[in-house]
Amino acid sequence: MATKVNIVLDDDVKAELDRMVDPGRRSRVVNAALRRELLRIGRESASATLDLLRAKTRRVATPELVSLIRRDRGR
Repeated sequence: MATKVNIVLDDDVKAELDRMVDPGRRSRVVNAALRRELLRIGRESASATLDLLRAKTRRVATPELVSLIRRDRGR
C-alpha cells in the first residue's frame, strides 16, 4: 500500500529530478533511491555493531571455529 508524504528537496535536486525523470516515474525513482539509501544505512549500522562485537571478543583460530560450528550443528 502506498502512502503520500510531504518531503522537502533541495532546489538543485528537484530541478535535476524534473529534468531527468518523467512526471509519471518520479515516485518510483524516489522510492528506489530511498530504498538503496536505507539499505546502505542498515548495512553500515550492522557493520558498526559487528566492529564493536569484534573488539570485545577474543580471536578464534580457524580450526577451533570449525570445531565449534560443527559442534553446534550436531556433527
